[in-house]
Amino acid sequence: MSAFIIANMAPLMFAALIGFLLIGYPVAFALAANGIVFGLVGIELGLLNLQLFQALPERVFGIMRNDTLLAIPFFTFMGLILERSGMAEDLLDTIGQLFGPIRGGLAYAVIFVGALLAATTGVVAASVISMGLISLPIMLRYGYDRRVAAGVIAASGTLAQIIPPSLVLIIMADQLGRSVGDMYQGAFIPGFVLTGLYAGYIFIVTLVKPNLAPALPPEARTLRGMGLLARVVFSLVPPLVLIFLVLGTIFIGVATPTEGGAMGATGALILALARRKLDWTLLKQAMDTTAKLSSFVVFILVGSTVFGLVFRGVNGDLWVEHLLTALPGGQLGFLIFVNALMFVLAFFLDFFELAFILVPLLGPVAEKLGIDLIWFGVLLGVNMQTSFMHPPFGFALFYLRSVAPASDYLDKLTGKLTPRVTTGQIYWGAVPFVFIQVIMVCLVIAFPTLVTGALDHSAVVDTSKIKIEVQQEDYGGGGGMYDNK
Repeated sequence: MSAFIIANMAPLMFAALIGFLLIGYPVAFALAANGIVFGLVGIELGLLNLQLFQALPERVFGIMRNDTLLAIPFFTFMGLILERSGMAEDLLDTIGQLFGPIRGGLAYAVIFVGALLAATTGVVAASVISMGLISLPIMLRYGYDRRVAAGVIAASGTLAQIIPPSLVLIIMADQLGRSVGDMYQGAFIPGFVLTGLYAGYIFIVTLVKPNLAPALPPEARTLRGMGLLARVVFSLVPPLVLIFLVLGTIFIGVATPTEGGAMGATGALILALARRKLDWTLLKQAMDTTAKLSSFVVFILVGSTVFGLVFRGVNGDLWVEHLLTALPGGQLGFLIFVNALMFVLAFFLDFFELAFILVPLLGPVAEKLGIDLIWFGVLLGVNMQTSFMHPPFGFALFYLRSVAPASDYLDKLTGKLTPRVTTGQIYWGAVPFVFIQVIMVCLVIAFPTLVTGALDHSAVVDTSKIKIEVQQEDYGGGGGMYDNK
């Protein structure tokens, strides 16, 4: 029995982790508990040294000293302040008026505002809840199909997952050992291509079944001419300035992602103050939620560090490497398997869990196969976006369910009895957008330049090809030669 455990320690450890996750045990504690238990078993069987655990304190302190992770609370705080400052409401109202005269106009407005909120907040929950509260009643009031309305709101909110300053891209860069700025640049084009695919789907819906997404009636278009133009400028300029303040400074190399996040948080406070929405209650709520999310991330990272230390100690990384490199098809076979695995696991795990558990195991294998890790990280980011949209466990669907009307209600404007939005309608509305996300994964694989074309390779140096030669000189005397290489 001991020989069997020693020979199969890595697969047993991985299977135990999956078992803990499937029964709903908290991820951070499941990771840490597996690492400690199997570490002690390995020490008892003579497979590991007791000194292994002495490396843990330094690794934990290394997490707390990681400047890159500081970007997470900054961007979270920025998103929460903006979400509560009324910016999303003004944007949806104004852009809805702008697109109102065309079929599907409200849906286009939701997609556009979702992309804009993604580029300013980076928080999926804030985007979905804001648009669900503001735009869903309006879409239902003017005859939108419930599945179309629910699907477009949930999908547009998840754009915050892939469009910078996405939180998952920060985690991905940290786990793959790459620059957050490069990860942001690589994700920029795929994020907006995905936005275009969402809009394309709505266009097809309005062509095939126009009654599912009608135009706003004339009486609902309260803004016209110069008044609409002035409102558009007033609503768009502040978020666009904030986007440049955050992403522009990162892309041109003036600021690091952490510094960009700090400027974004400051800018969000200024915007909220200018709108007279900043008070102690708002500030306290934002800080409280930011602290909770940041603690959640750090605890998972500490747990994954414990698990990863022991897993590598029992040669688990070699087991995973041999398992994946033996797949038929080389790079393509590896990518198909990994994306299929991520897609299936996204039914049960959220993107933080996937990023902390699987990405550290997959990254070294991808690098050994010659796959660019920035491209690989963006590809996984697009794939993991489906974790928010998968019925029945997608978090975006839960967020929308929490704000969608669960019972019939009287519309405040028309006074008509409006039927509720069922959970089934939300789920079925999400299905087409899950397929669109799968199409986006295929596009990133088929056209890598969608990611790599945005990166600046001019300063990249392959250190493995650097050769330093020092000329040999004869100093006389003993005829000795000094050969420094």
